[in-house]
Amino acid sequence: MAFDFQACADGILVRPLCKEDYTKWFSGFSRRKLSQHTHDPGLLDMTDCTDSWFAALVDKHQQLAAEDKAYVFAVFRVEDGAHLGMIDFSTLARDDFQWGRIGYTIHNQYWSKGYGKAAVHMALEIAVSQIRYQRIEAHINLDNPQSIALAKSVGMHYECIRKGFIFENGQWTDHLVFIYTAQK
Repeated sequence: MAFDFQACADGILVRPLCKEDYTKWFSGFSRRKLSQHTHDPGLLDMTDCTDSWFAALVDKHQQLAAEDKAYVFAVFRVEDGAHLGMIDFSTLARDDFQWGRIGYTIHNQYWSKGYGKAAVHMALEIAVSQIRYQRIEAHINLDNPQSIALAKSVGMHYECIRKGFIFENGQWTDHLVFIYTAQK
């Protein structure tokens, strides 16, 4: 069975990528602006991102969902189909936990238009109602106020700081943990 969960509201469509999305996806990534802050990669080298590479990526996303390891969503603007960004969920534990992690990115050329809030809100609802997570965590760098503000704006709540949580940029870094639960 294909992974095809989706939601549409406020002029935003959140759904898995399909192979026909290549041109819109490539355009969204190719038109990024220079980096706007530490946690924004800015312009990306898209040289290796061919149509066949993208088709394999779509297949990989479907496989990860079939294995209940990860669910990757694309964010599109309804009016013109522009690819605005990506949202992903990783399954951390099932059984008595039903626990996942969310990651999100909106291309920097689309910032400050409300797209991130609308898309993440819809994706969280999909994660609770269709993927069946009870608890969803966002792991956020302490110096990323934009991501912190987005997490708060969609109803996520600060839980703790995890010390030395992830190895990035050559060192173990602390992360804030924000949570979203199915039972409010």
